[in-house]
Formats: sequence, C-alpha cells, structure tokens
Amino acid sequence: MSLWARVNQLPQPVLEQIRYIYGNSFPIEVRHYLAEWIEERLLNVPVYQHEQDSAYEQEAATFLNQLINELERTAINLPEDNVTGRIRLNESARNFRQLFSHNPVQLYSHLINCLQRERQCIAYPEECVNVQDPEIAEVINGLQQLQMLVRANENDNRNLVKDYEHLLLEIHEITKNKAQMEAIDNAQLREHARAALVQQERNVNETVTLITGKRLNLVDNFRKTIQLTSQVQEKVLHKYLTQWKINQGFAGNGASGMSASNLDTIQAWCENLAEIIWNTKDQIRLAMKNKSKLNIEEPNLPDFLPQSLVEVTNLLKALITTTFIIEKQPPQVMKTNTRFAATVRLLIGNTLNIRMSNPLVRVSIISEAQAQATQQSNKASEQSCGEIMNNTGNLEYNETTKQLSVSFRNMQLKKIKRAEKKGTESVMDEKFALLFQSSFAVGHGDLVFSVWTISLPVVVIVHGNQEPQSWATITWDNAFADINRVPFHVPDKVSWNLLAEALNTKFRASTGRSMTPENMHFLCEKAFRANLQYPVSNDLTITWSQFCKEPLPDRTFTFWEWFYAAMKVTREHLRGPWNDGSIVGFIHKSKAEDYLLKCSRGTFLLRFSDSELGGITIAWVNESNDGQPQILHIQPFTAKDFATRSLSDRIRDFEDLFYLYPNKPKNEAFDRYTTPPGQPRNRNYIPSEVRAVLMPSNNNPISYPNTPNSYGHLQSPDASRDTPTSGYETLFWT
Repeated sequence: MSLWARVNQLPQPVLEQIRYIYGNSFPIEVRHYLAEWIEERLLNVPVYQHEQDSAYEQEAATFLNQLINELERTAINLPEDNVTGRIRLNESARNFRQLFSHNPVQLYSHLINCLQRERQCIAYPEECVNVQDPEIAEVINGLQQLQMLVRANENDNRNLVKDYEHLLLEIHEITKNKAQMEAIDNAQLREHARAALVQQERNVNETVTLITGKRLNLVDNFRKTIQLTSQVQEKVLHKYLTQWKINQGFAGNGASGMSASNLDTIQAWCENLAEIIWNTKDQIRLAMKNKSKLNIEEPNLPDFLPQSLVEVTNLLKALITTTFIIEKQPPQVMKTNTRFAATVRLLIGNTLNIRMSNPLVRVSIISEAQAQATQQSNKASEQSCGEIMNNTGNLEYNETTKQLSVSFRNMQLKKIKRAEKKGTESVMDEKFALLFQSSFAVGHGDLVFSVWTISLPVVVIVHGNQEPQSWATITWDNAFADINRVPFHVPDKVSWNLLAEALNTKFRASTGRSMTPENMHFLCEKAFRANLQYPVSNDLTITWSQFCKEPLPDRTFTFWEWFYAAMKVTREHLRGPWNDGSIVGFIHKSKAEDYLLKCSRGTFLLRFSDSELGGITIAWVNESNDGQPQILHIQPFTAKDFATRSLSDRIRDFEDLFYLYPNKPKNEAFDRYTTPPGQPRNRNYIPSEVRAVLMPSNNNPISYPNTPNSYGHLQSPDASRDTPTSGYETLFWT
C-alpha cells in the first residue's frame, strides 16, 4: 500500500493538517493523482542541509521537468468524464512551470519535507496534529468555532434588522391611528379606537423588550467572538509566528526546519482571522447604525457596542502590523558595494482588498540606536545611517501562490555611517538592521495602517578579512537573542552546552556532517584552555570575550577564529572525507598519539592543527631504528596547499601511509576523491604531474626498520610555520 493510501485512512483532523502542510502552492489533487510516482522518486531522497549545492539544484531541476511532464501525461490519460481533474492537473503543470522554473529547489525541498511529515503522521496518527505543539489543534478548532459564531452573528443581525423594520412600521401605524382617532366625533367609536391603540402600544412595548433582549444577546455574542478571536490570534501571532521568526535566527546559524509550508499554514490562519475580524467589525457597525434609528431602549442599559468596536479594531491593527514580515532575510554579514536580496510578505494580503493597491515598500539601513528608538515608539524612523540603491518596490499579489510580497533582488549598500567606538569595540561588533516600511488602506479605504519590520541584525564590512569576527557577532546573536529584547542586546555569558549546540549546527550546515560528542568535548577544553571532565556540567558558562576576543594560550588568534578557519577549510576542501567520517579533526595531539601507538605501522589519522589557522595535519605511526612505534606529524596543509593538490591526492602520494585509523585501507577511504590521471594536452610532449613526498628533518628523521638513517642532512621545516613537525611536504614533477 502506498504512503498516500495509508494517509487517506487517517482521521479527518490529521488529513486537515496535512492539507495545511502542502499549502496553496501545491494542490492536494496533484499529490493524489501522482501518489506512486512522487513516492517512487522522493521517499528515499536524503534531506540535504545545503540547498545551494549544484548537484542538489540539478536534481531539483530534473525533478521539476519530470513532474510537469507527468502531470500533462496523467491529465491526458484521465477518463473523459473527469473534466475537473484534467483542468486541475493541466493548470498545476502551467503554474509549476511559471512559479518554480527559476527556483526548482523550493518545490523539491517542500515535497521532501511534506513526505517526511506524512510518514510522521502514519507513525503517530493520534498525535499527528500535535507533533510540533499540542495547541495546533486548538487553533484549528478555534478558527472553525469562530467561523460558526460569525455566521450565527450575521444571521442574528440580519433578523434583528427585519425586527427593527417591522417595529418601525408598527410605530408608524400607531402614529397614523392616533391622528385618525382624534378626528373621530363619535365618542363610542373614539373609545373603541383608543382601546385598540392602547393594545397596539402594549404590543409595541413587548416588541421593543424582545428586540432589546435580542440586541443585548447579539452584543454578548460579539464580545464572545472578540474574546475567542483574541485568544486564537494571540496564539497564532505570539506563539507560532514568533517561533517562526526565532527560527529565522537559528536558520542564520544553519538550523533546518524553516519550511515554507509552516509559513503558508500561519498565513492561512491569519487570513481566516482577518476575515473573522472584518466581518465582526461590519456587524458591530450595522448593529450601532440600527440602534441609532430607534431611541426607545431603557436609558440605564449599558451600551457595549462602541467599546466592542474599539476592541475589534485593535485586533485588526495588531494582526495587520504583525503579519508584515521578512520572509527572506538579507545577508547578515553585508559587504558594501555588493548586491544582495531580501523578500517581505504581508500574510493577510489575500484579504481586505490590500492587494488591489500594490502598496509601496521602502528599505533603509538603521543603526542599533535607531532600531531601539523605532521599537520604543512603535513608529518607523525616517532616519537612516547609510545609502541603499534599488530600495523601493511594490507589494504584488501572485495568483498561484496566493501571496502578497515583494522581492528586492538588486539592492546594494553604497555607504554606511558608523557610530563612535567604545573601548575595544570594532566595526565587526557593530550591528545594523534593514528597516522595511509601508502604508496602505484596508477595506473600503476608511482605515489606513503604517507597517514596518526590522531585519535580523547585520554587520557591515568592507573587506573579506573582516568576515570571521563578523560571523562571531552574528552567530552569538542568532543563537542567544531573545525575541522581546531591546535591539540588539545579547547576554555576555551563556551556557557552554547551548553554545556547543550552536557551533555544531553551524558546522553541520557548512560541511554536511555533525561533530561527534568527543569533538565537542575537545572544543570545550580548547575554549576554556583546560582539561575538563566529560560530560561537562550544564552550569558551565562561557563569556563573549572567551569566545572571540581573548587569544588562545601562546597563539595570536582566538577560539572562534580557529574554529571558523577549520570550518572554512572543511567546507571548501575536505567536505567528502569529513562526511564519510574519515577526518577526526577535533582531537588533542596527545590523544591522537595515544590512539595511534596501539596501531600498526602506517596507520594515520587527520586532525586540525592547533597552531595554524585552517590547517589540517596527518599524524601517523612509523618505526624507529630500535623497532619501537614512533608517532610523526606532517606539517599542516592549508587551503593554499589544497589549491595545488587535494588532500586525497596527497594521501595517495604518501607511500608510508597504509591504514586510516583504526584499520581501514587508505584506498577504500580516499580513492573516490582522488584526481584521475589526465590526458596530455599535446601528444608531442612527455606528460608531467605534481606529487607530494615526505622530506625528513634534522630533528625528526624518518626511520625505517633495518635501514640506515641517511637523511639527517636534509633541510629543516619552514620555521615560519610554528607547528612542531617531523617532516614537511614538498612537490616535484615526475
């Protein structure tokens, strides 16, 4: 049985949640008609952490083309009487081609995440709606209850209007009868008319009492609707939308989980709330208008309608201003005179006629002080501290995605005005933000709202060598910023375990694989410059200064600079072997030696250099002249070395290396990454190649069993590279 067939056997609330997950951009009919085809291609696809990889992008593009072809083929093969299905599939094929041709990864990743969610629902059918949070079902039920309340209020209001009209007719009839009675000369007939008039007035008074009761009941229902709307809106905006915004910061550190379907679900909730609030507002206005026509109720009865109108208007204001969000954040380390992009979106854009006016959005860059002033006054500042080109655009509605948004694709920061530095502060510590602001009318233009939103903090640099420290500032902020903070305050001291989790997330996102618990403990000891018991206590804290300001002992660089360099060289040159687990990386030199002393000659492991930024060294087992094992360390390789020859090629060149620790033949570990021999460009020449060899030094001659040491005269290692080594690598042509 297919996954989709099992999903359709789930309870209705679970199916409803799955429909929310797929969102507006992927019709559920496509999932139904192409169930087996989709599952065959995507069920076993791994979840990529780096969607910018060219291989991943190619897979996504291929899938999109195949999906469109399959939709068109399926539509043709549907039975002739299934006209609706044919139209829907062909329409979806056109929409996918138009919407995702320039970004197939978006659709590809979305579907992979949706299938994972379906599997989750199959495994936990009773808890599927509550997998992320038990209150999701409450939101859905609350919205359904509100929609029924609004319909009931609308019906009661309509009936009350009819009652008012009938009452007005009766009052008019009484007035007419009074005039006629005064004109009657016959006393008996006049008395009879007076009695009939008294009965009419009694009936009118009873009608007024009845109408008053209905109106008070309607007002009470308005208040109940507003109260429940406030509760649901509080949950949607200050729990789920707030968590989505927090996750943007975590995503800035490489965390996954920023699914587009999550935001589509929140948008669906917000649109429902907007319609509920606007309908309630209209009904309250209508009730107030009808009440003003007749001033016949008891004067001591409290009138809650004006207060209800204020409350529902405040709910609308909170909903509109909060749902103006930054869907795609600008780069958090921003280089001047470099193009960058960002996207803002209004989650209620499909309601209240906002999409008809295409509101203008303007972008400016503001300082930390200006961000604080904006938050405090709840009013967008007209000031800026820099100049951004291409900084205006109009919100436009996309019929396919049902989204009102604007993408700024070609913004460029031309210049920046910096604040005065205090103490040891540097430009890499200074935080700015992009301010997006707009204004528009809602409904029939009777209400105008000014909206604004501030991006995650950005650090502005002018040179690439400022990146490492800038990323320290951003990494700390993304990991430890409180959502309700004063911009852009962060704690000066945090739990090491929380920082370790952030570092691991960032390293995994950058390189493709997490660090091991042993790796993390090594980082802890390195950061604290001490040997610590494993596991470390949750009470252990690290300061900002220890993290990225204070140099490591006997070094000219900080803990963060060392970690960042290791991450960078792994991402750019060691990604494959790291993902295979062939690189230990984060390990003390002494511990590496302890491991290797128990191994046979030629066993080696790879670790990051303690002394050279972005360096990786090979520790290996040799035998001394007396036959005892001897651990040697090859001079660290850096990105500059790998630009000449890859790590795998170098390991293949070293004939004295046999086994990757503990006992894996090196060809099994590295052959897939070695460079195949190339063909000569010109057959008239003898081909040449670059190879790496080990050159022994005076201090650490390479000794081979039963072989005289005759290499002591060779050149010593380069003194400018401060890692003690037993040899260094040189290159020659053969």
